[in-house]
Amino acid sequence: MPDKLYNVLFLCTGNSARSILAEAILRNLGSGRFNAFSAGSQPKGEVHPFALELLHSLKQDTSFARSKSWDEFAEPDAPTMDFVFTVCDNAANESCPIWPGQPMTAHWGVPDPAAAEGTDAEKHLAFAEAYRQLSNRLSAFLALPLTSIDRMSLQTKLRDIGQDRSMAG
Repeated sequence: MPDKLYNVLFLCTGNSARSILAEAILRNLGSGRFNAFSAGSQPKGEVHPFALELLHSLKQDTSFARSKSWDEFAEPDAPTMDFVFTVCDNAANESCPIWPGQPMTAHWGVPDPAAAEGTDAEKHLAFAEAYRQLSNRLSAFLALPLTSIDRMSLQTKLRDIGQDRSMAG
């Protein structure tokens, strides 16, 4: 019997940087175990060019990358989500839709690299740092024994991953 393929949605306000990076990381690290998606409450309509540059420099596929509304994932024919993670600071305070199937949820706040100021080098560094934080959190998530852990323990571990300050700095 094949292992379950889990659907994971990363939410952010603009769906142009952090949620796109998280989707790319999980597509890469979780291939065969997870379907990764991303969306925004107020999508920018385009992926931030520095996010695309970073992913290209890391030899990661970006053909999936487009800025889209979370409304796409609330449609009746949308995939049922097993996990929904907010990855931006603003999203935790926004009104989120009710997701069919009662997915596990957690807030993994990451500073917005698109809001970084300074030189292009400093902005690129902000994107690299966001990628690093998300990659660390997703590596911890991928290490969880999803099939053998009870729902309450799993929910606690997901929140802990988002609050682990040792991963932030």
